[in-house]
Amino acid sequence: MTETDTHYVDDETVACDGGGPLGHPRVWLNMEGRGEIDCPYCGRHFVLSEEGRKAIGGH
Repeated sequence: MTETDTHYVDDETVACDGGGPLGHPRVWLNMEGRGEIDCPYCGRHFVLSEEGRKAIGGH
């Protein structure tokens, strides 16, 4: 996985559609307290940002 495949987000729930004209159906992904998740369609890696962790009371 390259660095460009990692997306830092501020919320534990994210939507992924693969991006671009040849993406995939939009799916909603919930990190469920793990702080990161991969899209099952395209493999994009979503990581909860430091700001997102502070907002939910994490360390």
